[in-house]
Parts: sequence; structure tokens; C-alpha cells
Amino acid sequence: MQQAKIIDGRAMAADVKRQMAQRVAALDGRGRSVRLDAVLVGQDGGAALYARNQGKMCREVGIEHVLHELSDGSTEDDIADRVLRLNADPQVSAIMVHLPLPDGVDTERVQSLIAVEKDVEGVNPANIGNIVYGRRSLVPCTALAVMEMIESTGVPLRGTCCVCVGASNIVGKPIVVLLMRCEATVISVNKYTPNLGEITRSADVLISATGVPGLIGSAMVKTGAVVIDVGISRVTTSQGQSRTVGDVAFDEVAQVAGYVSPVPGGVGPMTVAMLLRNTVDAAERTASA
Repeated sequence: MQQAKIIDGRAMAADVKRQMAQRVAALDGRGRSVRLDAVLVGQDGGAALYARNQGKMCREVGIEHVLHELSDGSTEDDIADRVLRLNADPQVSAIMVHLPLPDGVDTERVQSLIAVEKDVEGVNPANIGNIVYGRRSLVPCTALAVMEMIESTGVPLRGTCCVCVGASNIVGKPIVVLLMRCEATVISVNKYTPNLGEITRSADVLISATGVPGLIGSAMVKTGAVVIDVGISRVTTSQGQSRTVGDVAFDEVAQVAGYVSPVPGGVGPMTVAMLLRNTVDAAERTASA
């Protein structure tokens, strides 16, 4: 019998979108448009689908979305030149570069060229550094989504034991830093950590971001814990059907946890909502400059 309360990312994202529509309208009323420019290189199906969905959601809240489609043959210098031109364009509020980039392109170099004040995915190393030092910054969208979802439970973070499984540059590491800034006691682990289950069972707040389906079972979760599932994987069921799952074995963990986020319908929708919020934040800061 399920006891955990579900952290509904779709409902939370809908609230954020309503708030962003109001803020965009206020900027429009001051003669300030909000515009997100996205760079898509090549024909990656997943990236192209995300770009189309992103454009739809931008338009729903009044954000202008401009997609720059570059060919598969584009060089690193071609991509860098497009980013630098967008940096210099005063009509552009926000910039993001869809991944993956073609083989041979230094992704980190391209990301580091995005102007800090327009970097709505928080991928420029300067923005990561700003997070560490507690300065005003555009924070990676997934990390922001996780923090919003934890805060929605009302569980206080100061002094709380938080365990984050996974330490990627734009998810795990920023989450750890943001939790530290809330004065939580934070442990960063990964799927190779010895005695992983023993550590995760100590967590009042458990975040998993590894992309390993079903990694977190009920035996790894403290009774009453907040569990945030960032993982997303496609698996084939015994009936031959394809479905999206997370790192958390949802049905069994829901019988132990106090709060749990589902996959799909959890962190994913909130990540898109945080991209919209970062875009509006960037536009407002420019308008106030």
C-alpha cells in the first residue's frame, strides 16, 4: 500500500508557467521582449524533438523562441561564431546549445563561450563558480528543479542529512553545492560507492541522478525520507513494450518514503519550467541594467 506523498512535477511546472506568463507580460508592457535563442547542430532526433517542444512551451508563456539550425558539417568555429554573435545581439535575452554536438567539437569550449548573463542552462564554468561562492547566477535547470521539489515538501534543510547519488557537472555537483548553501549535511556518492545502500539509508533527503534503472530500491531508503528521482531511462518490459523509468523502483519505494517524485512526471517537467524561469530572470536583469 502506497504511503508516500507524490511530488507532482507537472502540477508544479504548470504553476511556474502561469507565473512566467505574468512576468513576460509585465516586461512586454515596458517594451521589453523576452527571447530565447537555441542552437541545434545536426539531425539528432532526440535533440530536435526537445527543441520543438521547448519552442512550444516558450510560446505558451509569451517568450519568443528562435531556433538556429546548423548542419552536421558545422565546425567548432562555426558553432562558436554563432554563439558569439548571439552574445552580442541585444535582442537576445537567453542562449542555449542543444547537445549532442558533432564528433570532434569541444562541447565544454562552446558552452564556456555563452555569455554568463544569457547562459540559461548554467553550463558556463563561470556560472558554476558563482554557485559555489553564493553569487547571483543562472543555475543549471535540473538542479533548480530538484531544489524546488524538495522545498515543496516543507522539510527543513538546515542540518538535514542529504545524500546525492551521481556527481555530473550540471546535475549532481550543483545540487550538492545548493544543498550546502542551505546548511544541509551533504554526502555525495555514486553507483560505485561501497556500501551504497547503507549510506542512502541515512538520508532524510535522497536524490538519485545516475541513469541506472531501478538502482534505488526500498531497502536503500530511510522510512519517511524525501526521494527525488532525476534518472531517466528507456527500458523494454517483459511484454516487449518500451517505457520510461527512473533510478528509483517507484512502487516499492513509495511504500517506505515520505515523499517521492515519479518518472515520468517529476523532475522532467520542472526542468523545462526552470529553463523558462531562467530565461525570464535573464531578461529582467537585462531590463534593469
